Amino acid sequence: MSIRSLLAVGFAAVALLTQGCSTPPRKDAVPAALTSQAEIPGLPGVRYRLTEVEAMAREGAESVEREKRYLAAQGHSGPLPPAVFLAVSGGGDAGAFGAGLLNGWTAAGNRPPFKLVTGVSTGALIAPFAFLGPKYDDQLKEFYTNIGPQDIVAERSLWAAVTNDALADNRPLWNRVAKEVDRALLDEIAAEYAKGRLLLIGTSDLDARQGVIWNMTKIASSKDPRALELFRAVMVTSAAIPGAFPPTMVDVEVDGKTYQEMHVDGGAVAQVFLYPPSLSVSMPKGRAPVERKRVAYIIRNSRLDPEWAQVERQALSIMGRAVTSLIASQGVGDLYRIYSTTQRDKVDFNLAYIPKEFDAPHPHEFDTEYMRKLYDFAYRRSVSGYPWAKLPPGLAAGDLAAPRR
Repeated sequence: MSIRSLLAVGFAAVALLTQGCSTPPRKDAVPAALTSQAEIPGLPGVRYRLTEVEAMAREGAESVEREKRYLAAQGHSGPLPPAVFLAVSGGGDAGAFGAGLLNGWTAAGNRPPFKLVTGVSTGALIAPFAFLGPKYDDQLKEFYTNIGPQDIVAERSLWAAVTNDALADNRPLWNRVAKEVDRALLDEIAAEYAKGRLLLIGTSDLDARQGVIWNMTKIASSKDPRALELFRAVMVTSAAIPGAFPPTMVDVEVDGKTYQEMHVDGGAVAQVFLYPPSLSVSMPKGRAPVERKRVAYIIRNSRLDPEWAQVERQALSIMGRAVTSLIASQGVGDLYRIYSTTQRDKVDFNLAYIPKEFDAPHPHEFDTEYMRKLYDFAYRRSVSGYPWAKLPPGLAAGDLAAPRR
C-alpha cells in the first residue's frame, strides 16, 4: 500500500518536470472504439473485459457442463456438489498471510477443492498454486518465507523516474515465476479446466482504464507455443505496481492490424474480485438456473483497521496520506461489492483479513522476518479452525473501533 501511494504522489509531483523527456517506445494503443475487439494473436477468447458479460456467462455455463461430464464419468449421480469459490487479494508481502492461511487449512484437514479461484496482484502469484491444491503448499511457503527484496526487484537509478517506465526492474520476479511455472504445471491446470474448474487473474489496462479478467485455465489448455509465456506474463503483470515495476506491453490484433495494450497491477482497478456483479450465478440470464450450494472464501491480504499517523503540513505528505486512505477505502469497497453480490446470489460469504492482534514490525517491503511471522500467525490460526468473518468490516459492532498507531 505504501509503495503504491508514494509512487502515485511522486509521479504526480514530477509530471510537470518531465514534459518532453524521452521514454521507452511503444506501438499504438488500441483505439477506444476497437478496445473490445482486440484479441491475443493465436489465443482468442482467453480474457474478458468487465463489459463482456455474455462471454463470461457462457464460460460459466460451459464450466458446469464440463463438470457434469466429469462427475458422470466418475460414477457420480444426483445433485451437483457444493461449488466453493476462493478470491485472493493483493497486498504485496502481506501475501504471506494468505499463504499461511491456505497451508494451515491443509493441515487442519478440511480444505476444500475450489470450483473457482481468482487472484489479483500478490493474489495472482498465490492463485495458481492454491488452485492446484495442497501438493503445492511447499512452493507457497517457500515464496513467502524465504525471499527478500532482491528476489523481487533490481534497483534502477533515480533518473529512471524521468527516463524509464518504472523505478525498479522486476526481472528477478519474472525469473522466479519462470522457474516455478512450466509447461507441466500448465498441463495440470488444463486437466482441472476439463473438470469444470476455473482460474482467473485480474490485470488493469491503463490505456482503456479497464479491468481485464484472464481465463488462466483456458490459456493453460491452449497448445499454442505462446501460451506458457502469456501465462507467466499475466501472473507477473497482475503484481506490477504502477511506477514501481515496469508495465507489460501486450501485443494484440484487430482486423489484422497490430496494437499494444499497457497492463499493470490488477489492484489499480480492484484489489480483489469474485465475479462481476453484472453476472448472477443463481439466476443467469437466458439460462436455466443451476441448483447447488455455493460458498465463497475471500482472503484479504491486508489489515482493515485504520492506521493512525500525524500528517505534516507539507504537500507531498498530505497527498500521500490521502492516496493511502483512498486505496484502503477502495479495498473495503471491494469487499462490500462482493458481499452484496453473494447475498443476492445466496452464496455463503466468508472473509479473512489480517486482524488487529498481529502487530509485528514491518521495516520495509518484502522483509523476510515480517513475512515469516505473518505466515506463522495465519498458519496457526488456520490449523485450529480459522474464524471466518460473515460480514465485511464495519457491519459488525466494534469491527474498526480504534485506529492503530
